[in-house]
Amino acid sequence: MKSKDLGDTNPWSERNWVAVVADGDEAFQAITRFAEDKRIAGASLTAIGAFSSATLGFFDFTTRRYKEIVVDRQAEVLSAIGDIATGDDGHASLHLHVVLGFEDGSTKGGHFISGIVHPTFEIVIRESATGFRRRKHDDLGIALIDL
Repeated sequence: MKSKDLGDTNPWSERNWVAVVADGDEAFQAITRFAEDKRIAGASLTAIGAFSSATLGFFDFTTRRYKEIVVDRQAEVLSAIGDIATGDDGHASLHLHVVLGFEDGSTKGGHFISGIVHPTFEIVIRESATGFRRRKHDDLGIALIDL
C-alpha cells in the first residue's frame, strides 16, 4: 500500500464546499467545471441526489474499456463517493462511483460516467492541503492516483 501525508486539516490549508448541481444539468461535467474554476488539485467528494437518466460503467480489463450500464429512468443517488486529482493533461480528473436506487428497492452501481440531474445533486467537496496526480497506466488501460 502507498500513502501520502495530506497535511494538517485546518481552515488555513484546505477549502471545503457544498455545491448543488441544477435540475437538467449533466453532473460529471458540472463537477469537473467546478474543480477547474476553483483550481482544485486534490479533493475527496461525496454526494446525494437524483438523476432522470445516467450512465455507469464496469471496467473490463480484457478489453481495457468500460462496459456501459445505461439507466434510462428516474433514480435516487443513494451514495456517490470519489476524488478529484490533477490528470496527465494538467486538468481536473474526476473519479466517482455511485449507487443508484429505484422505486422497487433495487439498485445499480458502478463507475460514474454521466447523469442528468433531476431534481438535485448535492455535493460536499473537501480539498486536500496537498494536491495529487492521476496518471495513465498503459499496462492497465486506466489512470490511477500516483503517489
